[in-house]
Amino acid sequence: MPGRILDSKAFGALAAGYMALQPAIMNIELPESAAGTAINLEATLPTASGTMSTAENTKYAVKTLIIGGIAGCTAKTVVAPLDRVKILFQTHNAKFVKYAGTHFGLFRAGAAIYSEYGVRGLFQGHSMQLARIFPYAAVKFMSYEQLKMILGRHIGDTHLRNFLAGSMCGVISVAVSYPLDMIRVRMAYITPTGGAPAERVRSVTKMIYREPAYRFGLFNFFRGFPLTLMGIVPYGGVSFLMHEYFTALARTRFAHVAAMPVDGQQLTKGRRRKQRELRGWAELVAGGISGVFAQTASYPFELVRRRMQIAGAHDPTKKASALKAIREVWSTGGPRGFFVGLTIGYVKVVPMFAVSFYIYEKLKMLFDLE
Repeated sequence: MPGRILDSKAFGALAAGYMALQPAIMNIELPESAAGTAINLEATLPTASGTMSTAENTKYAVKTLIIGGIAGCTAKTVVAPLDRVKILFQTHNAKFVKYAGTHFGLFRAGAAIYSEYGVRGLFQGHSMQLARIFPYAAVKFMSYEQLKMILGRHIGDTHLRNFLAGSMCGVISVAVSYPLDMIRVRMAYITPTGGAPAERVRSVTKMIYREPAYRFGLFNFFRGFPLTLMGIVPYGGVSFLMHEYFTALARTRFAHVAAMPVDGQQLTKGRRRKQRELRGWAELVAGGISGVFAQTASYPFELVRRRMQIAGAHDPTKKASALKAIREVWSTGGPRGFFVGLTIGYVKVVPMFAVSFYIYEKLKMLFDLE
């Protein structure tokens, strides 16, 4: 079963270090206004009205589901080539490992992929990525909004509420989309030789299903799943926490440069959305910075998970082992080995988070959603 894939002792020490990040984040103090008075983030970051009827909330959930999926797909398309290179580095692909850790290795690896496989090589596995990211991002954003409303009725601390809502929505969205991510990673990892055509979704799916490591083939699609859940807690929680924090900061302390001037249209009678809109650059910066924090907090979990996901490509008969993956990473790179590709991760995650949150917030504005 998927639950048996993971030996918790194998990464206990690793997890402890990163989970220790959570209390520190929870203690971030609220920004103060120029007058020295603490700003009420709850007032500057309104959620959907708590007086919504069931029908209104259903419409709100459907709209956030759709625009969340659109935002996620747009962001992933922007960074797809970087994502391909990062996966090849994380999994120590034999043809591209020589570029990892070198100056301009990201661009050299990208150029090598382009010269051998063309533009399609840079986007290999992207169709599967879009099939995965739409439900992932849609469920993530929709469930975050719903959880934020629910938790807001019971938790007075805004930071704690945002962190818990982000962590929980991350767990839900990963559970929905993990098998698709497994297929996408395997497609990105495979590098055809001798002019052979790239593997298609159907053939890769069959390949994974038929691997004899598990009695039931479906379990092959959940290699590294428990470790993913471990990593998504800081990833989802920190990303939404920091995004909410920095957008609140932009609307308050730095409103004179980061927020749009209040005009008559924004406060039109009957319009639900009352908060000040941020300028485009401010939205992008807030999203990008939140991505840096989230990536740093969860990267070792992601790296080990990638190793487990491609384990079947090396030996289809063996089950994925977190302990073995961690030992391999440690033996080849020591502590720094758990951060191989992190620079690429930053290069990828900053525009990805920036575009994702930017598109999501602009579509919320278009649909008049808080």
